[in-house]
Amino acid sequence: MAIKNFEVIIVGAGVSGAALAYELARYTDINSIGIIEKYEDIATLNSCGTSNSQTIHVGDIETNYTLEKASITKRTAKMVEKYCLQHHYQNEIIFSHQKMALGVGEKEVEFLLHRYEEFSELFPYLEVWDKEKLKELEPRVVFDENGKERPERIVGIGTIGQWTTVDFGKMSKSLIENAKKEEDTEVELFLNTQVLDIEKSKKRGYVVKTENDTYYADFVVVDAGAHSLFLAHQMGFGLELGCLPVAGSFYMTNQKLLNGKVYMIQNPKLPFAALHGDPDVLADGNTRFGPTALMLPKLERYKPGTYMDFWKTLRFDGKIATALWKLLKESDIRSYIFRNFLFEIPFLNKRLFLKDARKIVPGLKLDEFEYAKGFGGIRPQVLDKDKQKLMLGEASIFTGEGLIFNMTPSPGATSCLGNAERDLKYIVQYLGKNFDKDRFNDELTEGEYCALPEPIASQKAMVNLIRAEIARTEEKYMENVVHGKPDDDFWDKPSSKLK
Repeated sequence: MAIKNFEVIIVGAGVSGAALAYELARYTDINSIGIIEKYEDIATLNSCGTSNSQTIHVGDIETNYTLEKASITKRTAKMVEKYCLQHHYQNEIIFSHQKMALGVGEKEVEFLLHRYEEFSELFPYLEVWDKEKLKELEPRVVFDENGKERPERIVGIGTIGQWTTVDFGKMSKSLIENAKKEEDTEVELFLNTQVLDIEKSKKRGYVVKTENDTYYADFVVVDAGAHSLFLAHQMGFGLELGCLPVAGSFYMTNQKLLNGKVYMIQNPKLPFAALHGDPDVLADGNTRFGPTALMLPKLERYKPGTYMDFWKTLRFDGKIATALWKLLKESDIRSYIFRNFLFEIPFLNKRLFLKDARKIVPGLKLDEFEYAKGFGGIRPQVLDKDKQKLMLGEASIFTGEGLIFNMTPSPGATSCLGNAERDLKYIVQYLGKNFDKDRFNDELTEGEYCALPEPIASQKAMVNLIRAEIARTEEKYMENVVHGKPDDDFWDKPSSKLK
């Protein structure tokens, strides 16, 4: 049995683990990093290009983002962009498409116009597109199968010329390749190596056990999706949390129905992503619709096993039952879950999905799309047993003892470099190492985005024109998880906590 020693071990070679490896190698004086991956290659699960929407979630057109959340995701999204441009990955890993949030009907139009006014300072490049402009930019969202204009009022809030799309699978591989190029850091990748157990070492750091080898590290970060919580539970951490895996499926067209990304407005009563249409960079830009949301009793999709791992990670008891009941007693959520289950049933699925997708493309026909077999991943959504509720977003367990567990559902890929920065700061403080903050900020962060092509005032004038038209029509015809943190004195300690 081989024995390997590292300063830091990262469990999981998806985009989150790869981003951390890259940042540690390039921006710190850590000398040795081990990356342990369960499968035969980098990014075979949720970071794979077929498992996600390939979207950089900036927060500009994601209507379920608050202004505060958008200000955070804007910074981390810019990191992804700057990394790709720094290494000249344009049109190889990162791509530019027009994108918009589409409002259909009076309420959604007014909502988008209000949102534009609220978000235009943070995203000054956003533009307001009325129906006439949409005929030019995205005609399939305007016309039905007979070539007639859809009767509802519509508006798009969007942009052209931004970097919008990333093949996160390729990005993961590039991050590890570039980490290995750093001369002063040894970076080793171990594929086909499943971590069975992590134990506290009697001397210092941790022992990471696999079937064939044993690894030692001063610090361990687990970026293994839903299995992060599985391993945390094995060590007695995060026992107040359970995991509810939510699978997303897609439908693929055989042509470029849309010129860019079109997002629907999020239903505020639903804790799941709204339907959207995207150009798939792995399918010559053909439009892909999705995702659906299906609860599955396994931690990894399209991989054998993990059913028992699901039950162990769910830790079902009365509190979990209460949390699920609170979720399912909402009629909107109940109907949504049932409908998404039907989206997986042959024959029924396409016909039901067609009705939803026609909100984006009113003239969409059954023969223009198919269920995308093998596409889609799993989002490890967290259930908080103490609060007895579903917790959206990312979850991290900081043990304060040189061990971190991360679960990063969407927008985890977009936030990969930002999350890695957060973990890097804990790691260097704990180990008594150095972080080249100036180089990091110079290479990966940026203050302002691109300038608005037209003055904001002109865009707001368009908003007012659309509102005036709505008012005239109404007058004429009608009478909205982080667990654990360092001690208060952690950051003031001059060196490592290692004994």
